[in-house]
Amino acid sequence: MKTRRQVLKQSLAPMIVPSVVLGQRSGQVAPSDKVVMGGIGIGSRGAHDLSKILKFSDAKFLAICDVRNERRETIKSTVDKAYGNRDCKMYSDQYELLARPDIDAVLIATGDRWHTPLSIIAAQHGKDVYCEKPCSMSIEESWALAQAFQRYNRLYQAGCQRRNGANFKLCRELLQSGALGKLKTLYANVGPSVNWPPLPSRDWLAGEDLPPQGVLDWDRWLGPAPWRPYHPSYVQGGWRNYYDFHGGGILEWGSHTVDLCHWAADLDDTQPVEYEPIGGNTGPYAVNCRYADGVQLIMRDNGWDGALDTGSCSFRIEGENGWVETGDKTRIASSDNIKPLLRPTEPAPMALENHMREFITCVRTRRTPSANAAAAANSHVTCHAAFIAFQRGKKLTWSVEKREFTNDDIANRMRSRALREPWRI
Repeated sequence: MKTRRQVLKQSLAPMIVPSVVLGQRSGQVAPSDKVVMGGIGIGSRGAHDLSKILKFSDAKFLAICDVRNERRETIKSTVDKAYGNRDCKMYSDQYELLARPDIDAVLIATGDRWHTPLSIIAAQHGKDVYCEKPCSMSIEESWALAQAFQRYNRLYQAGCQRRNGANFKLCRELLQSGALGKLKTLYANVGPSVNWPPLPSRDWLAGEDLPPQGVLDWDRWLGPAPWRPYHPSYVQGGWRNYYDFHGGGILEWGSHTVDLCHWAADLDDTQPVEYEPIGGNTGPYAVNCRYADGVQLIMRDNGWDGALDTGSCSFRIEGENGWVETGDKTRIASSDNIKPLLRPTEPAPMALENHMREFITCVRTRRTPSANAAAAANSHVTCHAAFIAFQRGKKLTWSVEKREFTNDDIANRMRSRALREPWRI
């Protein structure tokens, strides 16, 4: 006899069955076995993701939704050229795209404010999701994201592609094998503050005349963010470093590097219990964090490529017996005793291709992706808590079990952000 929980879980499961055939076939993939995908909000970042999808024989991209007509036309042209047809359909309303029963999964590469609401809406429509990061705008959104993908039994892959980068994998391997000894400290690069200050601006650009509705749907572009007058800079990528659109440098880069730290150290299911901000908004700055077992996490403004010139999104692992550090330049720096264990790794662009490859395979096999919604929730909660500590200008303590700060009522009120009507999470 099924329990009430089992019955409820079954009743909440989507009735739309993906068209993919579970399991892998050798050789050429039949059309019926392809993962059929659509995309929502694909700009420069999303275009990189799309370029990988278009290379896969077991995936097919058939639809683009964007509030900007120019973007819709650009993506359609790219897709049609790649496939040699005119099959890619264009939409300005995400619900029209998500209503298509032939679409199995969606790529979400909008601005940050949309990531959680759109991902949840997609899951409610029975779609698996590959979403760019940062994946959420608050602690509350992070938990809502994880809960939704569990409730609707959908797959989620955060765009934390470095989990599939060979140089990052090697650093994790060295920790997991015991070569570094007992873990002491993790370092996550969240700088540079000159470009990405930890506290985004609360000011706004002066409003300008709106373009025609057919060119840009400004209301839908804003989505859950507070209403503001239109300015072309926002829709051209200039929305970053404005509070209502962005979580500042801690979230922007911590969503990459804190994720790496959690993944490398098997901390995907938890968060630190202490957050201590150091420095000011113009940098250099840091947030010193501590997990319940005593392991330290230091989010630091360490320059674009880090002090060791390992590249952007660098992270460092320090154990009792040695250390390693790497970033997007793929070079691995280490203590002298670890250098004999290092080996050449593949070029950085392969990380994204491998990560997207993992997602497509998971959609077909129903295996949980590595950067799943629960893992994303925990790393993002860590970033949001650090951001709140920086805003409060004080050391905060956090209860992992209760999901609340234990020493600051104001900080607890900052766990959520208001969403503009009618949007919900």
